Amino acid sequence: MREEAAWRGNGRRTHLAVGALLTGALVWGVLWYPYRVLAGLGISGIAASALTYAVALALALVFWRRALAALRPSWLLAAIGLAGAACNMGYVLATLHGEVMRVLLLFYLAPLWTILLARWWLGEQLGVWGLAVVGLSLGGAATMLWHPAMGLPWPRNGAEWLGLASGFFFACSNVLSRRAQALSIEVKSVAMFVGALVISGALLLTGWGSMQWPQSGAGVLWLLGIGVILMLVNRVVQFGLHHTAANRAIVVLLSELVFAAISAWFLAGESMGAREWLGGAMIAAASLLSTHLEARVEATA
Repeated sequence: MREEAAWRGNGRRTHLAVGALLTGALVWGVLWYPYRVLAGLGISGIAASALTYAVALALALVFWRRALAALRPSWLLAAIGLAGAACNMGYVLATLHGEVMRVLLLFYLAPLWTILLARWWLGEQLGVWGLAVVGLSLGGAATMLWHPAMGLPWPRNGAEWLGLASGFFFACSNVLSRRAQALSIEVKSVAMFVGALVISGALLLTGWGSMQWPQSGAGVLWLLGIGVILMLVNRVVQFGLHHTAANRAIVVLLSELVFAAISAWFLAGESMGAREWLGGAMIAAASLLSTHLEARVEATA
């Protein structure tokens, strides 16, 4: 009875973790648009990142103060914070200045980095079925995004290089977060907020941009709203990463491509045809298969 109860508890936790990752994928699949709105209001990507993460950090210090009482500086925590911050800022800047879907194709080469890093840092074995899931996901991405005129998915400009680098740092953050099981979810999230402020501040101080403040009530509301969303979504995604194997987490997060494709079509006029929908269905199928495989692994553990 105890074993059955434990199995059911693990199953519920697995589904909650996958739901958390899917929620994060949905939010990040559309979060590029509010930053474009801020850019239209005269607030650059670096300044907007600094301000929105400052809001997220301030809220976290208020609402998570009890959980943060156990915060102890460490090299692992610093690495999680900087990797997560580099990923998030790279994503914002890349989607601000590049074509959303091509940037995300390069970003979601992250499964390749995750496989290597999880094997190196965590000793995770992907297995034949795991490789099949990743292959289906990447096949879906290629089906959605490849076009003869665009050639191979290789960076063509600074925004696309940022997308590629952001995916690498996402894989680093994913694997490091999985390794840091002793750290609370709130602590890891706050480390990312601090890291984002450190990176954005360094860029501003070295002349890569200038600090712009909102000149209207609309700008203030957008900044506050994004800050709240960042605090919540980082908490949610950290929960998912904490309870999901790194290789499976990256597969579930590939569903962001579907959400981004729809939002880019609706908000930025980037069209989707039958090929894009087919690729999106393949990614969704891979995410579902990943969830099923993880449940089987837990059931037999």
